[in-house]
Amino acid sequence: MNFYAVIIGTEILNGRRQDAHFEFVKEELAKYGHELFASFIIKDDVELIERTFEFIKHDKKSVLFSFGGIGSTPDDLTREIASKVFRSSDTVVHQQFLSDILDKFGDKAYPNRVHMADLPPDADLLVNPVNNMSGFSLDNRFFFVPGFPSMAHPMISDAIKKHFSHSVKKYRYTLKAKTSEDSLIKLMKILPKSVELSSLPIFVDSKPNVELSLVSQNKKEVEEYFAMFLKELKERGIEYELI
Repeated sequence: MNFYAVIIGTEILNGRRQDAHFEFVKEELAKYGHELFASFIIKDDVELIERTFEFIKHDKKSVLFSFGGIGSTPDDLTREIASKVFRSSDTVVHQQFLSDILDKFGDKAYPNRVHMADLPPDADLLVNPVNNMSGFSLDNRFFFVPGFPSMAHPMISDAIKKHFSHSVKKYRYTLKAKTSEDSLIKLMKILPKSVELSSLPIFVDSKPNVELSLVSQNKKEVEEYFAMFLKELKERGIEYELI
């Protein structure tokens, strides 16, 4: 699965608010051995939101966590765009959500708050523990919540626990060597896609060093490729340490 976070909020980009969602999603996924595939912070712009959703939709392994834009003000654009992109449809009234809105606000639900119940067809509600003004999900893959962390985070936490709590065990091996990245590129190029490479250049006393890390769900495989790097370093007399 490829997990995406889309954080919608002009106020974050112009500095009026600080993002609180990226670290939360990263840490919540990590509880189950998952990690983010990509994260976007974007303006409240129809075309930009639509293109971002389309991009994610076309990844067959995508899971989306979208924050913001589901309230009742004119800049809350997410519901209509999600319906267009993921359902090729206009929004429809979600009767349970409409009932919740009317129960809470009565006559004050009109003329604006009632539109929060306009959702993509076949949307499922995500319980908001703060005020019962729900988020929603589509196909158990695409999750849409408010921008307020106190409301959004419990919804996302519950969704991850319910749908993605199957823990994924990964095995990581890391070394630090007194050589440059360039000297190991030949070996890096032969790594299979199932082994994730992280290479970080470091300068110590103005001399090039490299921190190299391999990770995979296949313990035997990653051990074999890591041993390949160790053998290369030993044969060339390059000092290294395991970290």
